[in-house]
Amino acid sequence: MSAPKRQKLDEEERNTSLPSLRKTGWTEVEGRDAIYKEYLFKDFNQAFGFMARVALKAEKMDHHPEWFNVYNKVQITLSTHDCSGLSENDVKLATFIEAAANSITKCDE
Repeated sequence: MSAPKRQKLDEEERNTSLPSLRKTGWTEVEGRDAIYKEYLFKDFNQAFGFMARVALKAEKMDHHPEWFNVYNKVQITLSTHDCSGLSENDVKLATFIEAAANSITKCDE
């Protein structure tokens, strides 16, 4: 049985979901229905640990980020290919990503 097609966020859902993500540094990608954020960590090990946590969650959600990593920097773009835009899964994964990053950097303080 295949999963139901994911739906693009409507205007009301965007107005409810996106402001809280913007407050944490997520930005909307110009020319594309996607959100983006860059994270900086202490070193590569911390960045890779963060990516591993996100990868496990993304796999459980069957929703995978576009990301790029160099040393301590991780750049993440979220969009749902099934609906060619932002969906509830992007919001859920961005919220998880934010919590994961905060827990990793707080442990280091």
